[in-house]
Amino acid sequence: MKEKIKVGVVLLDKKDIKRIFSDNKNIGKVLLDEPMKNHTSFKIGGPADIMIIPGNEKELIEGIKICKDNNINYYIMGNGSNLLVSDKGIEGVVIKISEEFGDIVVNDTTIKAESGALLTVVSKKALKNSLTGLEFASGIPGSIGGAITMNAGAYGGEMKDIVTKVRCLNGDGNIVEYSNEEMKFRYRKSRVEEEGLIVLSVEMELEKGDYKTIEERMRELTEKRTSKQPLHLPSAGSTFKRPEGYFAGKLIDDSGLRGIRHGGAQVSEKHCGFIVNIDNATSEDVRTLIRTVQKIVKDNYGVELETELKIIGRE
Repeated sequence: MKEKIKVGVVLLDKKDIKRIFSDNKNIGKVLLDEPMKNHTSFKIGGPADIMIIPGNEKELIEGIKICKDNNINYYIMGNGSNLLVSDKGIEGVVIKISEEFGDIVVNDTTIKAESGALLTVVSKKALKNSLTGLEFASGIPGSIGGAITMNAGAYGGEMKDIVTKVRCLNGDGNIVEYSNEEMKFRYRKSRVEEEGLIVLSVEMELEKGDYKTIEERMRELTEKRTSKQPLHLPSAGSTFKRPEGYFAGKLIDDSGLRGIRHGGAQVSEKHCGFIVNIDNATSEDVRTLIRTVQKIVKDNYGVELETELKIIGRE
């Protein structure tokens, strides 16, 4: 009897999956039953039925077309720095936009980067060219595409402060370009997720600066991060969004939850705004701990903590 896998809304033989995806040489790398723990900063997650890693825009578009033509669900991910994936994995296709799709071009004070480029790499490129304005992002572990999607920010800076243009693929398969204003940037949001867009590339406008000054600012922010955040342990960054008028970490700390554990997951002893994978945590360990923290903070302060990380995969 042939082994069947439910992929999206259809049931396929494994040989059919290989035929549909593996035989297509113009969609990038194709991985079957790929453990998601290898692709997330949390180091958690069961297998994706299929993972595609395109190396350029053409391969990305072709991979999506194949999914649509075969009525197969797909999920777009970046560097996996804000994902918590189910222990049961992800049904369908995961398309990972990685550093292989991450060209960076500098022209005077303008930087254009493909969506898979890591923020840390782009910020180093800005430093190399003595361009200021991207220092705030030098330690953020995500990709440019993910940063645009959630308007990533830190230490007083946000992506919306430097972005001039964003090229996206829309749901109809058309490439569209948006200005900064048209991106509808706000706190940890943009039009990308709301409209199901896929970021292809980003144009940023910086300013000429002094190399040493920029370098020193980056070093200063790196020291702040390493001294205050549990970067030595797997996590998805800040677990909760900042509630209006409060700081999530302080509410959690004041609730006596510093260091509380469930299974292998722990509220960080270094920064209570982070839940960390301290001992081979499962996705369910983390989710249970999140619910516990949310309930206790709500009971104590009447504040609803909303997660900043995304929880995806099979229930």
